[in-house]
Amino acid sequence: MYGTNRREKRPQVTRGKQNPSRSFVQSSLLFSQAHEVLHILPPYYHLPPVLFLKMSDGSVPPPPEGYRSWGQYCYKNPSDDALCADVPGFYWYDVSLAANATFVALFGISLLGFIGVYAATRRGLAFSFALIAGVILEILGYAGRIMSWQNRWDENGFLMQICCLTIAPAFLAGGVYLCLRRIVVAFGPENSRIKPETYTRLFIPCDVTSLVLQAVGGAMASIASHNDESTETGDNIMIAGLAFQVFTLLVFMIVSVDFGLNVLRRHRRLGASALDQSDAARNLRNSFGFKGLIGALAIATICIFWRSVFRVAELSNGWDGPLMKRQDLFIGFEGVMIIVACLVLNVFHPSICFKDMMVSEGGFWKKKKKVIDATQAEKGESGASDVDGTA
Repeated sequence: MYGTNRREKRPQVTRGKQNPSRSFVQSSLLFSQAHEVLHILPPYYHLPPVLFLKMSDGSVPPPPEGYRSWGQYCYKNPSDDALCADVPGFYWYDVSLAANATFVALFGISLLGFIGVYAATRRGLAFSFALIAGVILEILGYAGRIMSWQNRWDENGFLMQICCLTIAPAFLAGGVYLCLRRIVVAFGPENSRIKPETYTRLFIPCDVTSLVLQAVGGAMASIASHNDESTETGDNIMIAGLAFQVFTLLVFMIVSVDFGLNVLRRHRRLGASALDQSDAARNLRNSFGFKGLIGALAIATICIFWRSVFRVAELSNGWDGPLMKRQDLFIGFEGVMIIVACLVLNVFHPSICFKDMMVSEGGFWKKKKKVIDATQAEKGESGASDVDGTA
């Protein structure tokens, strides 16, 4: 199981010659004296009592009767500080209740924001679904870490946070990808090297691929951990999914910057005629919300990218790697990065900032929409502006 190899990393300190026949019951009477000795030793030698009071043959004393391991005993008796205070759990550190409770609260507020905006506007179903699903997974992940704070030997809480927090940002990235084509339409498709709908058709399948890899890898690693088997295969698949997500985000940032540079070059050369001159597009580009949305999408993309790079580096060194032991880095590069990405998109929500262009053409359903519009025009009906509201 994750974290159990901590025993192999700690120096083996003994109390000198001991009676080979001394039983664990007798040795447990010396725990209080052991703790007094531990207090005067350097932090590097702060060993669990059950390791410090080893038997004369060098083995760890057996767990109490009826338990196959110390981890199982402490999972069932987490309040037994006398025996379990330093028994290794699933983490290399004491899980912070304050940090994880804060993230649950912040993601809860973000979730209410995304649900509220969709309920009020009825626009951007695909974006809303992606962000709501991602935020729900974040809440479940940090709830799992709170479960681990209550009982660090609880496998369920550990596996919940590993699976949920690993795949959640893939949903958030998918929501960001959906917005680029709208921006291209607002400035004018002629400024892009590819058609607006191509962005969606390119990046969404890539995002789904990374999501599937991470989900499958996380599930395999969880099953292997539960069965006390090697998690290497599942870990490698999960890392492959994260690495592919990093690659996809990097390509997305490159094509976004390339589009922005093309807009600037054509605007310098052609002036205002380089941009879409329709009233809707002009008003949208000049609005504060649209300008804020572009900045919010940039911040969200960078945050998700940085977080994904960190998780690749963290997992690539194994479950006993140096980054896996740093709760401060996890909080900063996982929790803070993702909550910032969510909150900026709450403030500058595409369904509000894009206004009526949130239901404009450009996506998976473009051809279908044109056919429906033409059919309704023949019948003398008004345009079907809400047909594409799912994108």
